[in-house]
Amino acid sequence: MLHDVRQRLEEREERLSPHATRSRLSRGRLRQEPPCPVRTAFQRDRDRIIHCNAFRRLKHKTQVFIAPSGDHYVTRLTHTLEVSQIARTISRALNLNEDLTEAIALGHDLGHTPFGHIGEEVLNELYPPGFRHNEQSLRVVDVLEKGGEGLNLTWEVREGILSHSKTRVDIFGVGWGNVGTLEGQVVKIADVVAYINHDIGDAIRANIITEDDLPKPAITVLGNSHSERINTLVCDIIAYSWAATGDGPSPSIGMSPEVLEAANTLRDFLFERVYNVRSAQEEAQRAREIVRLLYHYFTKHTDLLPKEYNIGEEDVERRVTDYIAGMTDQYAMRMAEGIKI
Repeated sequence: MLHDVRQRLEEREERLSPHATRSRLSRGRLRQEPPCPVRTAFQRDRDRIIHCNAFRRLKHKTQVFIAPSGDHYVTRLTHTLEVSQIARTISRALNLNEDLTEAIALGHDLGHTPFGHIGEEVLNELYPPGFRHNEQSLRVVDVLEKGGEGLNLTWEVREGILSHSKTRVDIFGVGWGNVGTLEGQVVKIADVVAYINHDIGDAIRANIITEDDLPKPAITVLGNSHSERINTLVCDIIAYSWAATGDGPSPSIGMSPEVLEAANTLRDFLFERVYNVRSAQEEAQRAREIVRLLYHYFTKHTDLLPKEYNIGEEDVERRVTDYIAGMTDQYAMRMAEGIKI
């Protein structure tokens, strides 16, 4: 019978680490529903995320470089896939639940705005309660997808999506934040591993920095190439976390002190030489103007909002924020061009 397939998969999960999250022990969904006969709960969540509209739109959303003309710049979609690959590698090595890890990774940036963190900053200024992309990602899967029904994901995937975000604090520093599952912790650090490395590549491609500009102490530890650095970071996370997730009462995901210092050095370098520079450029200022224009325009012309954003009793600002946050870079620019004030 078909239901035997899922049961067999759940039985395989019993061979995972004692600290891994079992799908049959999930805290459940927002709404009860019959289980899938051939997929575990976390596999089902992964599939729902991949097939949703917000996931498709990631291909035209900025990572760092706004609507770049080159074909090899990272987009929010390729970033998501890189995070998923890195996180799955770590989870597999640590004998954690790879399906849960993949689902969290694929869903972690669904709520990101057009124009990357620039769009997020502007919406945070404009929307009175504030805007954070991790909270919006949860709102996408809970409310906005499927015409207001949401995807009805498991608690573990939803919590991992909500908890993945990091402030400007150092990696694993004070204020880093807690995640409820080891799989969610893996995604959180895999996100950093991915963006540190692909953002270096994009910055070099855009002639903002050169390889020679990279801080030598960090490169000496992590490696001279993109692949070397990822390999060093991933292997170090696995080795350190394997020891930390033994039979002790408080398993955790981490890095060795030397590699952690190098990773933080490289991250600080990116903020100083790439992110802060990009945010001050004319292109970024234009992106800010577009988001502000769209917000003020649609709060005055709510009749022009697509019907899928007229959900329940939500106030105007909430609906407009949902609409703008869901836009791709190109769509936001086209909409702004068509507005006459």
